[in-house]
Amino acid sequence: MTEPVLPDLLVPGLRLVFCGSAPGAVSAARRAYYAHPGNRFWRILFEAGLTPRQLRPAEYPELLRHGIGLTDMAKHAFGNDDQLPKGAYDPAGFAARVRAVRPAALAFTAKAPAAAFLGRPTGSLAYGRAEAPPDFPPVWVLPSTSGQASRFWDARPWLALGAWFRGDSLPASPEVRP
Repeated sequence: MTEPVLPDLLVPGLRLVFCGSAPGAVSAARRAYYAHPGNRFWRILFEAGLTPRQLRPAEYPELLRHGIGLTDMAKHAFGNDDQLPKGAYDPAGFAARVRAVRPAALAFTAKAPAAAFLGRPTGSLAYGRAEAPPDFPPVWVLPSTSGQASRFWDARPWLALGAWFRGDSLPASPEVRP
């Protein structure tokens, strides 16, 4: 088996794990998650109160200090979702990795990896909390932070996740459809 494009940032005891589709070409080249300058990931983590400052992509290992981990549904391919080879997603491998570290919550950074894991069409998923398998932590489906997904961008589910993560007394999640 080939090495993953980006290493997982997974350890037992995490409060939250983010799962994307696959690293983009810029992230693969820079060996850092969400590294394209147009990607909103690092900014929204800070705006949602998940990190105390806006981290740079190369600082992604620092997320562990905040109880946050990272992985992708496709570990051995990179590019836009429509460029990934058939079978690049590995829902079973993803599930095994998450079960091994047992985070308190899981958030998908786009509908495509959530749909692959949950076995549902992307159109049937709303942004916010989603029903998870019984042996899984709470699952969130979030709008993609990719600049190419700007027409679907809505910070509200990310802000709701941040409030939930911090334990604020806000509603658990808005149900938001694009």
